[in-house]
Amino acid sequence: MTINGDELGKALLEASTENKTLIIAVVNKAYVEGDKSMLDLFLDGFWLGEDTRALTDHLLIVTVDQTSYERCKFLRLHCYKLETDGVEFAGEKLYLSQDFVKMMWRRTLFLGDVLKRGYNFIFTDTDILWLRNPFPRLSLNESIDFQISTDRFTGDQWSEKNPINTGFYIVRSNNKTIALFDKWYAQKDNSSGMKEQDVLQMLIREGGVLGGLGLRVRFLNTLYFSGFCEKSKDVRAVVTVHANCCRSISAKVADLTAAIHDWKRFKSSSANDTLGFQWSNNIACKKSWRHG
Repeated sequence: MTINGDELGKALLEASTENKTLIIAVVNKAYVEGDKSMLDLFLDGFWLGEDTRALTDHLLIVTVDQTSYERCKFLRLHCYKLETDGVEFAGEKLYLSQDFVKMMWRRTLFLGDVLKRGYNFIFTDTDILWLRNPFPRLSLNESIDFQISTDRFTGDQWSEKNPINTGFYIVRSNNKTIALFDKWYAQKDNSSGMKEQDVLQMLIREGGVLGGLGLRVRFLNTLYFSGFCEKSKDVRAVVTVHANCCRSISAKVADLTAAIHDWKRFKSSSANDTLGFQWSNNIACKKSWRHG
């Protein structure tokens, strides 16, 4: 085992619960810089959320460059620096750019390695606000291998027609999920620039991978696990808010900041009054698609 591998083993052990479960997020330099960075906003969600602060004890921040690693250590979080084989992942990777796609595949390979080490995990993008503890809304049924967020929910939590979002999911470590991640990553060089999310969607819808591997997958309802693509209609129920359907970091930061203000307004209203509550319009994210 490499020294780096030993470091990963140590990081996983320190962050995980007794039943080998942890929360994993991946960041680079672009996500930790600025007066209010994406990582700062992500951590604000845990600080301001309901029953979420203690979850940071089980959060492992995986960094892909030295700047983000140093920032993580400064914040006294559980940190691990991922070797990226000389690929430069420090700057902003615009959604669907070639470097963005490469970074997502490197992430998939890494997460498959975590499964092989026997750890269950929630993977979360850092452009997600955790406003409530998600575990009560996630099934603890051990026969469910994988639970994944959706951009838009069909109404059926078992339907493979749900458009998945790989920004938030919980996966149980077993032979079936390890095989899924191996099969998923194996498509990297045959996917002509598709992002890993599209490849997994294709494997589910056209490749019959879930049935083939005997995987039981639950697709998460946007009422609880919501985002900018499809906002939760019930602020009393919402668990996470994801800045999906958004292209740039600056736009995500602007609109997630607005979402935090919405949340604070709701929390400070008398008896958490939902009457007249509305999420802010994601103006910055909508504008982010207009530029090259």
